[in-house]
Amino acid sequence: MKIVAMVPIKLNSERVKEKNLRPLSDGKPLVQFILEALVKSKRVDEVYVYCSSERIKEYLIDGVTFLKRPEYLDGNTCNCNDIIREFMKQVDADYYVVSHATAPFTKPESIDRCIASVVDNDTYDSSFLVEKIQTFLWSQGKPINFDPDHFPRTQDLEPIYMETSGAFVFSKEVFETYHRRVGIKPCLVEVDGAESIDIDTEYEMSLAQALYKQMQEKK
Repeated sequence: MKIVAMVPIKLNSERVKEKNLRPLSDGKPLVQFILEALVKSKRVDEVYVYCSSERIKEYLIDGVTFLKRPEYLDGNTCNCNDIIREFMKQVDADYYVVSHATAPFTKPESIDRCIASVVDNDTYDSSFLVEKIQTFLWSQGKPINFDPDHFPRTQDLEPIYMETSGAFVFSKEVFETYHRRVGIKPCLVEVDGAESIDIDTEYEMSLAQALYKQMQEKK
């Protein structure tokens, strides 16, 4: 059985310029955090960075292979499933792990839990890391998870789960059947605290930088 991890990287990010290459606080670029977690995973056999620019090669760590992807996949009309489909044409495996550099505090143990929930369990056909949100949520002017006429305690609210970008796990068969990284019986693997941080804005980048600095000072 072969388990392969892939980190898709686009250098021309729009909301946070070159976010994948930017350091947090000690010169360590963002992309290296998730790569270290994947290399330390006890279940992942191979780790790839899938990027259209060879410039990324100077930022890679030991144990990671660079694979050049077609430039058209950098376009705004392509999504992650398009990238996975092309990657699978080049790298064969029984199971795939897709992780993103925007989740720098993802732990190897969490990735392994995600893998185990699929590989070691017939109940689920895919899995991904999530953050549990248990607070009062609204959409289009209406409550999502509570009745305002019977106001509940926060701990009694129906939780809602938000994907992190730390890990998505699926088999080759699942992707070929449904053409997506999530099957029809996914396992939602909870993480919290720093692991749930996902960097998509300058504010989130600043938050991650401050948190990492604090982590370093505690060490």
